[in-house]
Amino acid sequence: MAMTRRSVLLSAGTAVPGLALGAVGGVPAPASRKIKVMVCGGHPGDPEYGCGGTVARLTAMGHEVVLMYLNDGGWPPTPSIVRIAEATKACGILKARPAYAGQENGHSIVDNAHYDEYEKLIAAENPDAVITQWPIDNHPDHRAITMLTYNAWQKLNKKFALYYYEVSDGEDTLQFSPNRYVDIAQVEVQKKASCYAHASQTPDRYYELQDTVARFRGLESGYERAEGFLWQLQSPFDIFPLLENYAIK
Repeated sequence: MAMTRRSVLLSAGTAVPGLALGAVGGVPAPASRKIKVMVCGGHPGDPEYGCGGTVARLTAMGHEVVLMYLNDGGWPPTPSIVRIAEATKACGILKARPAYAGQENGHSIVDNAHYDEYEKLIAAENPDAVITQWPIDNHPDHRAITMLTYNAWQKLNKKFALYYYEVSDGEDTLQFSPNRYVDIAQVEVQKKASCYAHASQTPDRYYELQDTVARFRGLESGYERAEGFLWQLQSPFDIFPLLENYAIK
């Protein structure tokens, strides 16, 4: 089922699954204030490719967005200092803030100690919503960031909205079926620039792949280009009704 923000708001308080039009469980609805969103990815570039358009739209509205990278992306022959500089440039384009979970590229660890450490990072940021990678993914760093994020969501009593995004479908993300779509046609220029800021990572190849995904999600949702997300059940509210031109499936 598709619906627009306008049609939902005109329903004047009608209960809609996943949509906060007042308060849910005593938590104020995000629509009444500026919100903080974290977008988590295994490496610098993952959030930009999967969510760059949505990040650009949120920050243009004055909302705070933090891109949390599991590692700094350093990998021979490209040193960490280069990848960090690229991430800083990309975040500047999107008006977001970079943050790092401190793990090593290609050597992610998911154990009790790292669960606890990552939970503390999320708790310190105190986000209203977190968007992370889809767990069925061919890259172990992508799977790791999702397991760490999901565990933090559970341990922090599911107090923030949780979503999943896709990146490099077929090569990385598999079997992803979104139930939220965000129109990114008007911010595609910013998204592309943020992805190309990662100049060491062959952006010509990867941007073409991800743009194919965006155009396909646009066909699904009725937009020229869209980013797709999966909203996690039991989340306390849905942030996407804050945006014009979004769709719920």
